[in-house]
Amino acid sequence: MDDLQSEKEQIEEIRAWWAEYGRYVIAGVVIAVGLLFGYNQYESSKLSAEVAASVLYESLAVNVGEGNLEEAEAVAAELETDYANTSYAAQSKLAMARLYMDKNRDQDAADVLRELVAMRGNRELRKIGRVRLARILLYQDKPQEVVDLLVDQEEEAFAGLYAEALGDAYAALGRVEEAGDAYRIALADISQTVNRGLVQMKLVDLPDPEQAEPEVIPAEEETVAPEETTADEPISADEAGETE
Repeated sequence: MDDLQSEKEQIEEIRAWWAEYGRYVIAGVVIAVGLLFGYNQYESSKLSAEVAASVLYESLAVNVGEGNLEEAEAVAAELETDYANTSYAAQSKLAMARLYMDKNRDQDAADVLRELVAMRGNRELRKIGRVRLARILLYQDKPQEVVDLLVDQEEEAFAGLYAEALGDAYAALGRVEEAGDAYRIALADISQTVNRGLVQMKLVDLPDPEQAEPEVIPAEEETVAPEETTADEPISADEAGETE
């Protein structure tokens, strides 16, 4: 009898607990199911966006390879507008920069690479974009902008490439000691991303920073006194004849 009473009491306790907290349990289950459904929908949507962006990027690559500028610009614009959060939008800027350089539109190439460098995410692609932008700025004879772009950029994987570009910029600015330091950093890079032979030639070709050009002092002009004829100087016969 006691056992039966105990079971009844347990059932009553469960019923009381469920009456008080049951709605919270149900709400929690509903929320969990909703979150799971939403996550699955998000992942599905994200995957669909990646696939669509991939198809567009393949089209862009074909147009870039064939030199179709207008078609490539249209595809790149669609990637930027509709799929800006994908890596393909960042890759498209690298591709467009190459095409612009092929078309001798270096300023357009620089502009699109600046957009890439300013993007959020896609860190590795942004590093590549920074290196390529530096090369274009050097081509445009803008060494100070290269310094502003690369100085204090601590990127281990790109340290050699950054240092070489900085060395070129410092050399162009006449900052020989800084150029030498930058080239030595580039030579210390063992990642094989740098053409060590070329960098070594650049380093050797730097002028000696301690060798100053001799100051050219203009020579003083010598004053030549006019010839004077004294009264006692004899006059030749010919001159005497001319005066008669």
